[in-house]
Amino acid sequence: MEIYTGLIEFNWTLLFMWLTILVLYLVMKHFFFENVHNFMQERSNRIKRSFDEAEELNLKAEEALNTYNKKIEEIEAEGREIIKQAKLQADIQAKNIIREANERASEILKEAEIEIEKQKLQAINEMKSQIASLAILAAEKLLEQQLETYGQEELIDRIIKEAGSSAWRN
Repeated sequence: MEIYTGLIEFNWTLLFMWLTILVLYLVMKHFFFENVHNFMQERSNRIKRSFDEAEELNLKAEEALNTYNKKIEEIEAEGREIIKQAKLQADIQAKNIIREANERASEILKEAEIEIEKQKLQAINEMKSQIASLAILAAEKLLEQQLETYGQEELIDRIIKEAGSSAWRN
C-alpha cells in the first residue's frame, strides 16, 4: 500500500487550503454572492419589465394601427362618396348646359326665321314698290308716245330691258 501513500496524505497544507477555501467561500458569500444574486435578479426583473413594456407597446401599436386602418377605410369610403356625388353633380350640370345650349340655339333659330321673314316681307314690299314704279313709268311712256299696238310691244320690251339693267331708279 505504499504506492498510494504518496498521493493522499493528510498534512497541514491540505488543511490550510481547505480552511482558506472555506473562508473565501464565506467571505464571498457574505459580500459577493448576495450582491451578484441581487444584481442578477434586478437585471432579470429589468429585462422582464422591458419585455412587458415592449409587449404593451406592441399592443398599443396594433390598436393604433387598427384605428388608423379604420380611419383610412372611412376616409376612402368618404372619398368614393364625394367622387360619386361630384360625378352626379357634373352629369346634372352637363345636362343643364346642353339643355340651355339647345334652348339658346332654338331661340337663335326662331330669331333668324323671324328676321328672314321680315327681310322677305321687306324684299316683297320693295319689289312691289319697284314694280308699281315700273308700271307707272311704263304707263307714262305709253301715254307720251301714244303708239300703235306694234310700237307698244317694242316699248314694253325696251322697258323690261332697261329695268333689268337698273337704268330706271327713282
